[in-house]
Amino acid sequence: MRTNGVSFSISRHAAWAPGLSGPEAWERWAQAPFAIEAGAEPGVKAMPAMLRRRAGFLGKMALEVAYQCLDGRTDIPTVFCSRHGEVARSLELLSDLARGEPLSPTAFSMSVHNAIAGLLSIARGDRANQLALAAGAATIEHAVIEACGLLADGASEVLLVACDCPLPELFAPFQDCEEQPYAWAWLLTPAADDAISLNWTASAEAPSAGMPGGLEVARFQLRGARRLERCDGRLRWSWSRDA
Repeated sequence: MRTNGVSFSISRHAAWAPGLSGPEAWERWAQAPFAIEAGAEPGVKAMPAMLRRRAGFLGKMALEVAYQCLDGRTDIPTVFCSRHGEVARSLELLSDLARGEPLSPTAFSMSVHNAIAGLLSIARGDRANQLALAAGAATIEHAVIEACGLLADGASEVLLVACDCPLPELFAPFQDCEEQPYAWAWLLTPAADDAISLNWTASAEAPSAGMPGGLEVARFQLRGARRLERCDGRLRWSWSRDA
C-alpha cells in the first residue's frame, strides 16, 4: 500500500547540547531560540568508561540522550540519524592518509555512521534492531519514516536519536544552514493521544538557511506547535498535531 504520511506519539524525550542540559533550559530555548555554540561534552555516566572513551563529542551527545530516553528499557529498536555524522573524524583520517601517515583503527571504526549505535548495543548487551541513516536536509523526516515502519511491523516502541555538529572549517563554504551541536531522542509509540503526523508533497523549494532541520523539528515538538513546514529541495514536509 502506498502512503504519503505517517503518524506516531512520543512517550518520552530527552535533549542535550552545550549549555542546554535540562528540560527547563530546552523549553526556554524553544520559546526564544539562540545559536548553540560548542562547549563541554556530556558525561554519559551510564556507559562504562572503557567504551565511553571511544566516543567523540557527537557520539557522547547522542549516547547521553539515548540513555536518558531509554531509562533502563531494553530490546527496543533504535534509529540513529545524523546528516553529517563523524565528519570531523573522517576528515582527520583523510588528512593522515594524504600525509602518508598510518590510520588509527579505533578512529576509523568510530568514523562510520553506525558506530554510535554499535557502542550503545555493546555497552547495554542489547541485540535489538538498530539503523543508522543520513538523508541530507531531510534526515530527520526519513528517520521518522523508518521508525514508523518499525512500529507498523509490530514494534511497540522505537527509539529515535538525532544528532549533529558544525562542519569542519574546510567544509564551511558548503553549509546551507546554521549548523550547531545538538542531540535529542524520542521514544516513539503507535499514534494515540497528542499524535504527530508527517506528510510530504513534491516541491523544488530550497531548504531554509536558518537553523538545522533537527533543531527546527525539536523546537516544534518542545513548543507543542500545531504545524511546521520544511523543504529539502525535492519535497515539502508537513508536520502537524491536529491531523
